[in-house]
Amino acid sequence: MIVRAFESADWDQVWPIVEEIVRAADTYTYDPAMTESAARDTWIEPGDGPGLTVVATEDDRIFGTARMGPNRPGPGKHVATASFMVSADARGRGVGRRLCAHALDWAREQGYAGMQFNAVAASNVHAVHLYETLGFTLVGTVPGAFEHPELGRIGLHVMYCDLAKA
Repeated sequence: MIVRAFESADWDQVWPIVEEIVRAADTYTYDPAMTESAARDTWIEPGDGPGLTVVATEDDRIFGTARMGPNRPGPGKHVATASFMVSADARGRGVGRRLCAHALDWAREQGYAGMQFNAVAASNVHAVHLYETLGFTLVGTVPGAFEHPELGRIGLHVMYCDLAKA
């Protein structure tokens, strides 16, 4: 499996992954009624930077996607952020780990001091564990900040990785 920069022709395979995850409404704070056009505008980083969108592929099939860039502008621009989506049939195959490791390497290469995740659903225990194995620490949890479709209001974790240490 390789991770490479998103190309416009990839959208036909990326959209079903994004759509499935957004519609489930159990991990992302995106509106589950998000249109394809809005999803593309939200997920695909512009080609002129400072962010990047990538895909994880094998044999011309896309199994996952990630977007990365600065977490905040101005005085916060030295900290990166990233988001990941993996197709349901590829979960448990290391796609998420590969995408997250790629994002961390990219952030180091770009000179970021750290990477921060602002909204990891507390119920997404597999992602939390993965992030911790890659050097992230749980900074805090905003109680009740996420309306999970089955669990009701649950916490959103803030996680951070100091790129000088990880």
